[in-house]
Amino acid sequence: MLRLAWRNLLTQKRRSFLTMLGIIIGIFSVVLVMSAGAGAQSIIVGQIAKRGTDQIAILPGASDEKGPPASALGIVVTTLTREDGEALLDTHHVSHMKSVTAYVSGNDILTWQSEERSVTYTGASASYKEMEQVTMAAGDFFSEGEEKAGAHVMVLGKEIATEVFGNQDPVGQQVKLKKVRFRVVGVMDPQGAGPFEDIDSAVVIPLSVAQQDLLGIRHVNFLRARVTDDQYLNQTIEEVRQTLTERHQEEDFSIRNISDALAIIGTITNAMRFFLSGVAAISLFVGGVGVMNIMLIAVREKTREIGLRKSVGAYASDIRAQFLIETMVLTCVGTLIGFVAGTLVAYIVAVVVQSLGYDYVFSISLPTVGLAFAIALLIGFVFGFVPARRAAKLHPIDALRYE
Repeated sequence: MLRLAWRNLLTQKRRSFLTMLGIIIGIFSVVLVMSAGAGAQSIIVGQIAKRGTDQIAILPGASDEKGPPASALGIVVTTLTREDGEALLDTHHVSHMKSVTAYVSGNDILTWQSEERSVTYTGASASYKEMEQVTMAAGDFFSEGEEKAGAHVMVLGKEIATEVFGNQDPVGQQVKLKKVRFRVVGVMDPQGAGPFEDIDSAVVIPLSVAQQDLLGIRHVNFLRARVTDDQYLNQTIEEVRQTLTERHQEEDFSIRNISDALAIIGTITNAMRFFLSGVAAISLFVGGVGVMNIMLIAVREKTREIGLRKSVGAYASDIRAQFLIETMVLTCVGTLIGFVAGTLVAYIVAVVVQSLGYDYVFSISLPTVGLAFAIALLIGFVFGFVPARRAAKLHPIDALRYE
């Protein structure tokens, strides 16, 4: 029966391929989506891990330990201040705190001569340079004295500096942000898009200037802190929690570390991967319908053949097995072609992304592919059963009289 099924496939090559196309596309899509999802996850996780495990983030708004803070859901909470960050640097409160950086952000138009760019700017403490681990391509970062004095100075990412100033040296140039004049004092080395901020497109100004002159606020969006040593991370988190609770009279903030961020991002990206794979797998169902329709046509075309086989002693089970096996062969070949094509394209994508300098990992999840194979075979069996059953129920005399 296997030889007969294979011979039938080769006899109707074009029709067989078109019949398998839905299965091929379904398996191809599942393999490619899962591989691309794993690669994208590796980029994000790798970039977060590069920051080290000695950082914590303090965000406004209380939350469950495993849930996102209110600020991550777009809710504006104004309870966190710059003074909170300064209190955390007091060794009487927090024993092993190395540095704390406060952040705010906004959107406006950056203007230089006739050039205009819509930018997202960041107001930050002078410790931003150490916290984000940036190096300078030109000039220098603004100092703590300039930040506290409210100096109108600005540091640019390499990409935005090139877009605005072209080949000219940005350092020393006068620009306007929200019609407020700033002097560019430095340009940061390119780093590529990060998990929290795109340093290459960053526009960084002193925190005090962003709060008072541009945004008109006193609160900060979040604080980022670095401990002196990883071994003191849990102790520091508890000391930070106690200090801020005493200051606020309630726990209206959330503390996250790198491990939390990795776990949350892993959960989100895995959910997205499986959701997209589920959407891609819908084409497997469509392919199954196509297989069933073609096999019903095959039953009609082979009516006389079925009658002849029954008249010389073939049982209904033999006829049913013939068409089921033919359907399963179609499905298996389509599944194999889809897997090979999906793996090849996923590998090409990985090579291209890696050539751009990203830590993209080529990965094929064998359990997921095995599940996709199993689903494809199940669909082939389910949708092949109806034509096979119809063929098995044909009466031999009626079948021989057909046409």
